[in-house]
Amino acid sequence: MKNLLFIFGLLFINSQVQAQEVSAETKSRDSVVEVQATKYVKALNLTDTAKENRLKWTVFTHLKAVRDWNNQHSFTTVPAGINPESGRPLSEMDRQIIANSAIPKSVHENLMTGLRKELTEEQVAVVLDQYTIGKVAFTMNGYRSIVPNLTTEEATVIEGFLKQAREQAVDYKNMKQISAIFEIYKTKSEQYLNANGRNWRQMYKEYTDALKAKKATQVKPAQ
Repeated sequence: MKNLLFIFGLLFINSQVQAQEVSAETKSRDSVVEVQATKYVKALNLTDTAKENRLKWTVFTHLKAVRDWNNQHSFTTVPAGINPESGRPLSEMDRQIIANSAIPKSVHENLMTGLRKELTEEQVAVVLDQYTIGKVAFTMNGYRSIVPNLTTEEATVIEGFLKQAREQAVDYKNMKQISAIFEIYKTKSEQYLNANGRNWRQMYKEYTDALKAKKATQVKPAQ
C-alpha cells in the first residue's frame, strides 16, 4: 500500500509539474500576441487610454484565436488532392489555407465589429494594414509602376480587390499565408486588366526588361 501511495504521489507531482510547464509556455506565447496587439493599436496614436485598451483586447483576442486555430488544424487535416481550377496537386500551403479558412466566421466578425465600434473606416484600415504590413499600398504601387497610364477606374477596381484581400488575410497566421491570400486577389486584378484591353503578361515583361536594362547601364563604382 505504501508503495502504491508513493507511486501515486510521484504521478501527481509529475502531472502538476507538466501542468505548470504548459501554463508557462501558454503565457509566453500569449505575451508575444499581446506585444503584436499593442503594436497594431499604437499605430493609431490614440489619446483615449480606455479606448486603446479595449481595442488591444479586441485585437489580442482575434490574433490568439487565429494562432490557436492554425496550430490545432495542421495541413494534414485536409486530404491531399488536386486544385480543381489548375489540376495541380494541392501543396502543403494550399492545404493549410483550406484548413484555416474553416475558422468560425465569428472570429472575423468579432474583430471587425469591435474595431468599427471604436474607430472610423480610415482607422480600421490602419489596424488591418498592421496585420498585413501595408501590402495594399505596396502592391498598388507595383501596379502603378507596371501598368502604363493606369486609369482612375482601373486603380479603383484593383485597390478594391486588394482591400478585400487585406480583410480576408487577417484571419491567417503568418506572412506566407497572408501573401497567399493576396495572390488570389492579384490574379483577379490581372484578369480584370486582361478583360479590359490590357495584356498583363506583356506589360510585366516590358517592366522587368526595362529594369534589367537600367541595371545593366549603371556604372559600377571603381574598386
